[in-house]
This record gives sequence, C-alpha cells and structure tokens, in this order.
Amino acid sequence: MDQSKAPVLEALAAYHAAGQTPFTPPGHKQGRGADPRVRAVLGDAVFRSDVLATSGLDDRTSSQGVVEEAQALMAEAVGAEHAFFSTCGSSLSVKSAMLSVAGPHEELLVGRDAHKSVVSGLVLSGIRPVWVDPQWDAERHLAHPPTAEAFERALTEHPEARGALVTTPTPYGTCSDIAAIAEACHRHGVPLIVDEAWGAHLPFHPELPTWAMDAGADVCVTSVHKMGSGLEQSSVFHLQGDLVAPEVLKGREDLLGTTSPSVLVYAALDGWRRQMVEHGKALYGDALALAGRVRDRISRVDGLHVHGRTDFCGPAKAHDLDPLQIIVDISALHVTGYRAADWLRRTHRVNLHVSDHRRLSAQLTHADDEATTGILLTALTDLAAHAPRLRTGQPVDVPSPAGLRLEQAVLPRDAFFGRTEQIPWERAQGRIAAEMLTPYPPGIPAALPGERLTMDVLRYLRTGVEAGMVVPDAVDTGMTSIRVLCDEG
Repeated sequence: MDQSKAPVLEALAAYHAAGQTPFTPPGHKQGRGADPRVRAVLGDAVFRSDVLATSGLDDRTSSQGVVEEAQALMAEAVGAEHAFFSTCGSSLSVKSAMLSVAGPHEELLVGRDAHKSVVSGLVLSGIRPVWVDPQWDAERHLAHPPTAEAFERALTEHPEARGALVTTPTPYGTCSDIAAIAEACHRHGVPLIVDEAWGAHLPFHPELPTWAMDAGADVCVTSVHKMGSGLEQSSVFHLQGDLVAPEVLKGREDLLGTTSPSVLVYAALDGWRRQMVEHGKALYGDALALAGRVRDRISRVDGLHVHGRTDFCGPAKAHDLDPLQIIVDISALHVTGYRAADWLRRTHRVNLHVSDHRRLSAQLTHADDEATTGILLTALTDLAAHAPRLRTGQPVDVPSPAGLRLEQAVLPRDAFFGRTEQIPWERAQGRIAAEMLTPYPPGIPAALPGERLTMDVLRYLRTGVEAGMVVPDAVDTGMTSIRVLCDEG
C-alpha cells in the first residue's frame, strides 16, 4: 500500500474544500454555534474538523471506505493482519479483546498486574479470571510482568482456559518475554492478548523492546495517545493468526464502542501512522539517545537513582526495558513520590507520570528535546536540594509479596453487582471487596471486586492515602471506609 497516503486527513481536506453544509450533528456546526470564549481556548480548527464520520467525512453508506483504508494502512505499517481504530481508548479496546476470546463463566488467564480496565472487563463480562502472579522485587517493592513459565503452569493447571492476557510494557517500562508466552499459549491452542497500551511506538525502532505482533501475539492493544502522537482516547487494536476471528473482534468492539466516533481522533491516528512510517526510526533514534543522556545526568544528582536494565532485567526480573520510561528512585531523599510530584508541579510546573511511595517517573517520547529535558533536570535537581523540607515522616506500609496477594473468593461481576454495605476500614479484614481499590497512576488495583481483604492490604491503602496516594475509584477516596459484599447468609 502507499504509506504516504493519509485517507482520513485527505477526506477531511476534501470536505473543507467542497464547502459542505451540514444539517447533522455535531450541533456546533463547525464552530459557528460554539461560545466564542470556548473557541478562544480550543481554537477554530478543532471545531472545523469535528465532523461526522458518515454523512460528513464519508457519505451515508461509507462508500469511499475512508476509515477502512486508514486501518489497512495501519495494519501494514506495523506488520499486523488487521487493525481497528478506537476512539474510546485502550480501556475499551482491551475489553473488546477479552470478550472476543472468553465469555461469561469461562476462564481467562490474566496477569495480576493488569490495569483497572481489564478488571472492568471482567466485571462486565462475567469472565472467570485465573490470576498469574507477576514477579515481585521485594527489595524495591515493584512488580514486573509474569514469566512465560508462570503462564505455562497456569495453562497446564487450567486446560479449559480460553486464552491469556499479559500487560507489557508496564507503566514502569518493564516487559515480558512475549514470544515465549505466545509459544506457550499456542502449544495449548489458545490465543494471547497483549495489553501493550504503553507500546504503540515499539514497531518503529529496532532498539526498542519487541513489538507484540512480531513476537507472535494474537491480539495487541495499543494506546497511541500515550507514547505516540495521537489525541487522548486514541487506541488501535491489532490482530493476526486464526485463533480470533476478525469479525468477532470487530463485533465485540461494536458492542462496546461509541456510535459517534471522533474524526479528530481518527485523523490524528492516520497522521501518526504516516509520520512513523516515514520518520519513526530517526525520531525514536534521537529520543533514545536523548533518554540516555537524561538518565546519566539525573543519576549524578545526589539522592536520585535512575533504574536501568541492571535493576530491572535478568533472572527473576523483567525480560526487557523501554528506556524511554525514566524511573527515578528518590527513597534516599526520604520523601514520597506523591509529595515530590505535587511539589514539582506547584514549584516548577512540571507534571510527571507515575508517582508511588518511593519513585517518580518521567515519560519521554519523540516529542521531547534538550529544552524539555533541561526543565526536568533543573526541577529534579531542585527537588533534591529541597528534600529536607518535604519530609513528612508518614511512611507507606507496603506489604510483602505474599501480603499483597488476595484470595479471589467471588467472581468480580458477582461481587460488583451484589448486595453491598459500606463499613469502616478497620472492620474490613476478611470481608469481600465489592469495589476496585486502585492507586492511580499507574492504575493497577491493589484489591478488586471479589477478593477477600486482608489487614496488610487495607493498611497499605490507608497509610498510602495519608501519605498522598490517590485511590480515585473507591466510593470513599479517603479510604476511611470500604464497600464490601454483605455477609454470606
């Protein structure tokens, strides 16, 4: 195919050139009805290009196949057999993938370090999760993706499982051995879904971790807005092989997705694909070189330790690492990542990605340069100098790996929709959670519906909130009370 084409962008330009007059949604009619105060902030171009996908970008019957051609170009660009655009983010795409593999009460192997969107998929579908434990670094209190051996064991113990789902890269940049996990799944005749939300850029440079389609995954979900040039909510899910039918995957997306997709999101996806095909290797070559320099300079600041392959990769650790995720351990400063992130935003207007009880992370992409990273370096250097003023003496009580692992006593769906009550957190030990309790970011639930709560996890969440952790999906975000299932019987 001609990868210099951008069908969505070209159709949008043709729409403007033709002088079309819409009597359809959106009701702002290309900005004419928008409040001038809104247009002053968002810009006229946003409204002008916010048109319908059908009876707008294309005709009533979609006879031009604009979006279909753009998706085919994307598939070819990344080496997949099929690609489907989503304007509802990977939170929807991963649910579509799950529903295309397993149904209510069927088993699906899932890495327990999955994102909350995966848990939402379990709640909606009634799928029975078979949790595969991640690799836990007890020294650094950090989880890496599960191993291929762990998935092999689970597949052997659960021969009725319909497939497997692994999250890689993690928000900390650590990666699974996807090829080995895919081989294990295929030996058992089931598909592998990869939640590669943080890996949309991986196909476009050989020094980045292996892209899931190249490693043999069957379905791969990417968030182009995370590491690419897509707008927020832009996602693509990719398919290859014959273990998942393309019409089934598309049908599941239709079941969950919007009937009013954003042409703005489609256009940005289309343009990003063309940009990556033409310039991706050079852009990410520059980004990787920049990341190397930034890592070196941060590591010279007293009290800051930049995690690299030595810390994160090797036996009983991760298989690979995306070096564009700059993970900085600040535990030597005796300041939590929560408090440090707040101070950096307030003082230096710097917004970081993940902050946890002892770390900060800065996500670099092809958009960064010496100017942006210079601001980051100045801010982190100043943070180290001001650390004594930021210490609160409020430690987060992080459990051992065994203390973090909860029993799945009830299906997530049954717990979420069951009869519930709100009780003080001190009385929740032994009760079954009826809500997700998710430190965010990165959005990996510490407890999820149907798991039996322990005091270790409750104390972790409570001390975390006191130290600045955010648990936004809890009914009581202050974690003074917990939603649980009413007592059995």
